[in-house]
Amino acid sequence: MPGLNTSSLPDLIFTVLFFFMIVTHMRDVDPKVKFTVPQGSEVQKLEHKSSVTYIYIGRRMPAQGADPQDATAKALQGEFFMQLNDRLATLDDIKAHIENERNRMNSEDQARMTVSIKADKDVPMGIIADVKQQLQREFALRINYSATEQPKQ
Repeated sequence: MPGLNTSSLPDLIFTVLFFFMIVTHMRDVDPKVKFTVPQGSEVQKLEHKSSVTYIYIGRRMPAQGADPQDATAKALQGEFFMQLNDRLATLDDIKAHIENERNRMNSEDQARMTVSIKADKDVPMGIIADVKQQLQREFALRINYSATEQPKQ
């Protein structure tokens, strides 16, 4: 009985590996707050994702490996925290965050910079208003609220 020819097996393995490398989306930010995004009826997809920066607001996730920078983060109100990039932050940190995000973008993206707020559906509107005021002070005037589409009835 002849043996099984495995000479094309490496080609197949590298093709599958290449496919998964192309289609896999790597997470940019590790979430430190958990949030349930509210539902909306007029939901639109964001365009130009390279010009979008995210602010996450929600309840703090259980700490696995405590980050020393996170020890300075305070709850915004009650039990809700804000996350900018990979660290918990306060309202005062928004200024530096917006400046850093603008500096990393090219001039076209700077002109259409959008701040997307991904907030838990139970976050008090006062927290959202405080974040919006800080963004207005930094002239980040394009603000988007993340939501999932409400099921059609």
